[in-house]
Amino acid sequence: QVQLVESGGGLVQAGGSLRLSCAASGRTFGSYAMGWFRQAPGKERDFVAAIDWSGSRTDYADSVQGRFTISRDNAKNSVYLQMSSLKPEDTAVYYCAASRARSTASRPLERYDYWGQGTQVTVSS
Repeated sequence: QVQLVESGGGLVQAGGSLRLSCAASGRTFGSYAMGWFRQAPGKERDFVAAIDWSGSRTDYADSVQGRFTISRDNAKNSVYLQMSSLKPEDTAVYYCAASRARSTASRPLERYDYWGQGTQVTVSS
């Protein structure tokens, strides 16, 4: 069992930056690939970024490629999402998730076994 807690969300102006953090419980954090997803009001939860257990493989949604960076620190049981050049369309609740398929930076939601409660990111124009 893994418990995930996101932090770092907030209100930012367009063009600004935020860094989201996700802290995981347990001593097996390195056994999981991690992902970030987001859900805007009235929309489905969408893939944002993913990273494998070692940090050597990453994947990004086209909409955030070049603006967002996912990273992890296994010693701190944490995964991060550095968001830059934020746009109003990035406004959403952001969720981190853990996948037992640790060697793959997966996109499908179904690949993920544990989810955090989410943190709100609001980008004003």
